[in-house]
Amino acid sequence: MKIVVVGGFGVGKTTMVRAVSEIQPLDTEAVMTNAGVGVDDLSGVTGKSTTTVAFDFGRISLGAEYVLYVFGAPGQERFWFLWDRLFTGTLGAVVLVDPRRISDSWYAIDRLEYQGTPFVVACNSFEPIPPALDEIRDALDLDPQVPLFTTDARSRESSKQVLIGLVEHLIERQTPPAPVAGAGS
Repeated sequence: MKIVVVGGFGVGKTTMVRAVSEIQPLDTEAVMTNAGVGVDDLSGVTGKSTTTVAFDFGRISLGAEYVLYVFGAPGQERFWFLWDRLFTGTLGAVVLVDPRRISDSWYAIDRLEYQGTPFVVACNSFEPIPPALDEIRDALDLDPQVPLFTTDARSRESSKQVLIGLVEHLIERQTPPAPVAGAGS
């Protein structure tokens, strides 16, 4: 089973894949060079010295039968052309959000909605006090049916809870609603 982690530049996608993977994750982190100067928006990500230039890949075994493949997408606009390929065959996605740079997440949400890919949103906590989720939901103009979580992408347990939330959301979307008593004929 394949899921993709998307979001803005420097939001913690590589960190999340590394945190949850049971194997040494494959990543395509490269040292940032002058090629990105004037192209990549570095506001809000001071001190960042590497970037994903293709994708990250990790794996989680779910018992003896199932394996969850976790792909982290690059966040810079110049690499967005890779997203459509990463979305192919995916069951769903996690949109990782930096509450200090909400607008960096709009493209990911728009892309997933356009493609009809189910997703959840995880607000990565960069501050000691997590942001209010209702404010994040409003700022993203997020549909009430889309689950919204806070997470710490560095934490295996916290990131795992987001993935569990995504799987539960996917199952919920596949389960037909229970009939309403007295409804019908």
